[in-house]
Amino acid sequence: MAYKSEVYQKAINMLERRREKAALDAGALQREISAKIPELEEIQKKLSAIGFSLSKLFFFEGSKEAEVERLRKASLALQKERSELLVKNGYDAQVLTVKYFCPVCSDTGYYNGHMCSCHKELLKEIVRNEIRKRAPLDECTFETFDPRYYPDTVMENGISPREKAERILETCRNYAQTFNVHSPNLMFMGGTGVGKTHLSLAIVNVAINRGCSVIYGTSQNIISDLQNESFGRAENNYYNEHDVLGTDLLVIDDLGTEFSTKFSAACVYNIINTRLLRKKPTIISTNYGHDDLAREYGQRIISRIAGEYSTLILEGSDIRYIK
Repeated sequence: MAYKSEVYQKAINMLERRREKAALDAGALQREISAKIPELEEIQKKLSAIGFSLSKLFFFEGSKEAEVERLRKASLALQKERSELLVKNGYDAQVLTVKYFCPVCSDTGYYNGHMCSCHKELLKEIVRNEIRKRAPLDECTFETFDPRYYPDTVMENGISPREKAERILETCRNYAQTFNVHSPNLMFMGGTGVGKTHLSLAIVNVAINRGCSVIYGTSQNIISDLQNESFGRAENNYYNEHDVLGTDLLVIDDLGTEFSTKFSAACVYNIINTRLLRKKPTIISTNYGHDDLAREYGQRIISRIAGEYSTLILEGSDIRYIK
């Protein structure tokens, strides 16, 4: 998946810290036990010497199979002697084995040439933590979305805002459960506090769990950073054009709240159009209606949204105020 380079680097750094901690803990335990069982120190020195001899053999051009076998048998004999000595003194035979966080890959992040599941989980958690800094990700799930906050009075179209919210909830749940990097685009419309961000983040939670890279941000923050990048002011920017256009799922919250300029309109069009061409899903939420969006961004954007986005309109009062 197309995670940001910073996400991959953070995962690598965390794996390195895990390996270092495992080695330090094992070393400390070995020193502690060796102080009680002095013979262990001598065995460990002999094992280290064998390891050094084996490493030197890699540079030896002649026949080395016999010597490798001799050293292997000597190492196994010493390991057996060490285990028996530990058991004799009341310890588990494997007590000095390095205890890695992930015993499958020994905290390297890879096993049999493939990325280990522990590495994948690290990447997911890093993405979650990045979004948590910007939105209440953990609070916004499908389980915590409550249609009872919507009016149950039937409208002119024959359904109530509550029934409509229930249908939209089910639509979003199905969308998330089948989400992939070629899923369709969504546009949430409605007034302030009617659940647009909540449902967007509920989808984000599932997409992350499915191993997809996700970038979430308000329209104002995304466009501000892209403008800084465009004018060479890239310091301390979280968003950049490469990642915004390339991530598996982009969520633009509160479209229309950014400072309106020719650059912002062109930037929004470029994001929407480029991701459509790349067939990468985008979720947008806005308080604007279609006419407002047309006035703000022009007919080109509205044409792209109308033709390529499924529009979900939530109606009701500000739920935060009701709560």
